[in-house]
Amino acid sequence: MKIKTFHVSHEGLNRFFGPLEAKIMNVIWLSEEISITDVHTILNQETPISFNAVNTVMNRLQKKGHLKKIAIGGERLYRFAPVISKEQFVLEQTKAVTEALIQELGGLFVNHIIETLVDTDPVWIERLEQKLSQLKNREPS
Repeated sequence: MKIKTFHVSHEGLNRFFGPLEAKIMNVIWLSEEISITDVHTILNQETPISFNAVNTVMNRLQKKGHLKKIAIGGERLYRFAPVISKEQFVLEQTKAVTEALIQELGGLFVNHIIETLVDTDPVWIERLEQKLSQLKNREPS
């Protein structure tokens, strides 16, 4: 499941989701399986929010492929669960963003990554060197 928009100026999950979507996904990832009522109760403790807003956004997240609906008895009783873990989601999205930037900008993007690494933790430079060494020593396909 690929996110269509990446918000560079936002932080955390807000880079991939709208603010309410991000809050809902965080609650669901912590709960693993939860009802709309329970999500509403949790979010409403932080900031007053309408049940209908939570209901609408959770159903949209399900239609977008981020949540699955699980029937729990009655005709209209459902719980929601994430399709993938938060870690897997972040891994897939960052990979998609990286691949798109490399495809679009090529060497310019790679150069910016290297320049940014120089100003960060030396451990990241060591990891890059190890990965490059592995790639150089890999058997040709």
